[in-house]
Parts: sequence; structure tokens; C-alpha cells
Amino acid sequence: MQYASLGKSGMKVSRLCLGTMNFGPETDEQESFRIMDAAVDAGINFFDTANVYGWGENSGLTESIIGRWFKQGGGRREKVVLATKMYGSMSDPLDGPNDQAGLSSYKVRRHLDASLKRLQTDHIELYQMHHSDLSVTWDEMWGAFEVGIAQGKIGYVGSSNFAGWQIAAAQAEAKNRHFLGLISEQHKYSLNCRLPELEVLPAAQHFGLGVIPWSPLDGGLLGRNALKKIEGTRSGGNSDRIEKHRQQLEQFASLCQELGEPQDVVALAWVASNPAVTAPIIGPRTLEQLEGSLRCLEVTMDESVMKRLDEIFPGPGGSAPKAYAW
Repeated sequence: MQYASLGKSGMKVSRLCLGTMNFGPETDEQESFRIMDAAVDAGINFFDTANVYGWGENSGLTESIIGRWFKQGGGRREKVVLATKMYGSMSDPLDGPNDQAGLSSYKVRRHLDASLKRLQTDHIELYQMHHSDLSVTWDEMWGAFEVGIAQGKIGYVGSSNFAGWQIAAAQAEAKNRHFLGLISEQHKYSLNCRLPELEVLPAAQHFGLGVIPWSPLDGGLLGRNALKKIEGTRSGGNSDRIEKHRQQLEQFASLCQELGEPQDVVALAWVASNPAVTAPIIGPRTLEQLEGSLRCLEVTMDESVMKRLDEIFPGPGGSAPKAYAW
């Protein structure tokens, strides 16, 4: 396994991040435990989750599964750089109107404590804002996170789904407070979703944030079974998108066959090769899917292969404003 510092922090994380969104809704607890054990054995020390995973009335289920895995002992908690997120509603009747989606100080405090309880730990290495909230000032938000850090409940703060200008605003306000600010941005990024190259990736690099791409396989579209439409796989629910992108996917499959690598491995390797990226998030539903993803860090692609991928999946043309201005 390869490791890198997460953004401008001194914290080392594996170059692959284990995403746990499927734990509970798609993957039962026993298989989730097997996947986490295998991930640690493979050297993955970076786990990502969110308080809403489990969804709806089952929100919090995924964090609870991870907490029960930690509870088994064996140094499991000590081996993991744990990241979770907050923003959405947890359907908590005690919160009433304050349980709406958002990032108020009230909500940060309550949701942080609730996540710690479910995760059966006293601290979270990376606490992330799952989305931006323009209705709350940075004075309020940074004040809440500073308290969590002072209490030892939070190590670092990250963002998710932020625009480039929001990253800039967050870091400017943090600097005014003599506060470290954000160390990471979790963002949707893949061969088929390259818009972040315009603003988000350059902003993250400029301000010292490590990028943690979610959906690097674009919801299974870039997976090895996408063109087969196998029932029961995520690709089976992508029929309309597969037809829309069929020509690209067929060219991509042909290139991967030439390389002797599955599509998902090449897609992950491409994302990981971007210098702004610290660790793509892989979200295995089975142990076999996890094992298949590990290969991506061993794949190197020369300039000719990268050029062909650009031709199949054109990006925005570089970063702004060079991509569109004279």
C-alpha cells in the first residue's frame, strides 16, 4: 500500500480510502466486518463514512456497524484514520426544526456527539461537512469546529461537495482566525465527471487540501460489468446511462482489454494519478470487489494511454480560466 499526507496536514493516509456507504443497506454486518478486516490487512488505514448512511429511518446504521467492528478490539480503532460527515437530517425528534439539513453550531455539536457514540470512539480524525450551507456564517461554523478540536473530539476538518470559491472563502476566514481550516475536499470526480478540473482541483491544490474523490467509477458506469447489464449489480440499474454513453464505454473497454486490465482498475488508476488526488474512495459491496480494486495502485499509464483516455472522455480543457478564455 502507498501512503500520502492528507493535504497540508501531517496525517498519513492510504492512497485508497474505504467507503462504507453500502454497509447496512447493501452489505450485511458480517460481510462488512470481513471487508474492513481485509482492508486493514491490505494496508488501507483510511475509512470514510457519514452519519446519514443507512438512510431514512436507518440513518446511523453504517456508523453503528463500524462501531461494533471497532468494539471487537485487536487494535482495530488504532489502525484506522476515521472520517465521517454531517449535514443532512437524522430524523431526530429531539432536534425538532433544528434537524433540517445544515451546519449550525447547534447541529455540529449534537451530531458530532451522536456519531462518536455510534462509532464507539472518543475522537474522529477527519470530521467533514457533507455539503455547504450558505445560511450559516463561517464565524459560527469555524467556532463550532474549533471547540470540537479543543475538546479532542476532532483531529481535522474537511469539506465535501464544495465549489472552488467556497474552499477559498473557508480558508480565508480560517486564516483570519489563525486556524488551520480545511485539509481535504471530498468531491465527485471520475473519467466521466471531469468538471472539477476547472475550479475545484486547482483550488484544493492552491489551498493545501487533499482531494478524496467519491464515485470514481461514476456509480458503476465505469465498472467491469457495465456493458453486461448483469442483474443484481449496480450496472444493472444504469441501463439508460449505459445506452447514452455506450460508444464511449465500448472504446474504453477495448482500451482496457489492450492494457490487460479491467475497466474499474483503469478508471481508479486514472483518478489516483491526478496530483491533486490523495485517495479515491472505493465502495465495495463484497470482499471480492475490494480485492479487485487494490490492483489500481500498481497500474501505470504512459502518455499515449492518457491521451486516448482524454479522447474517449474529454475533460473541460484544463483549469479555469485558461480552459475557455483567450
